[in-house]
Amino acid sequence: MAKLSDTLVVGRVIGDVIDAISPSVKMTVTFNSNKQVYNGHELFPSSVTNKPKVDVHGGDMRSFFTLVMTDPDVPGPSDPYLREHLHWIVTDIPGTTDATFGKEVVNYEMPRPNIGIHRFVFLLFKQKRRQTVISTPSSRDHFNTRKFAEENELGLPVAAVYFNAQRETAARKR
Repeated sequence: MAKLSDTLVVGRVIGDVIDAISPSVKMTVTFNSNKQVYNGHELFPSSVTNKPKVDVHGGDMRSFFTLVMTDPDVPGPSDPYLREHLHWIVTDIPGTTDATFGKEVVNYEMPRPNIGIHRFVFLLFKQKRRQTVISTPSSRDHFNTRKFAEENELGLPVAAVYFNAQRETAARKR
């Protein structure tokens, strides 16, 4: 059976966004209550307009997590000179709950890929304690997950998942 890190390496999430992962909890991301995110699967932008339900399966009510959603393929995957574009940050999510129990510090922005196939990456970090994420980005553009994690002493992500999406043409919507 393939390890989680294998699919993240193949999808270049490890390398482009993070250096490694230390999987210790499970995270599920579900759009519209029925579209669960699996590594490398494609979702249409029209099906991810509303923020997803993100469940943390692990830890306990005394452990807290930070969720980051980012697009490393801006403006396009062949020349991502604007890497990364930040889509969402939620902090202080208690273990065994979901993102609605946390504090949304950067509101959800729906994916709008223009050029090529983009990866949209969800990363979950374990906080040392509650209210430890104090450095929040001033802009969504040129976001750097590694730097954000370092500035907030988050360490390596404890869970990660990503999906692919590309611009929908009229023909693809039929």
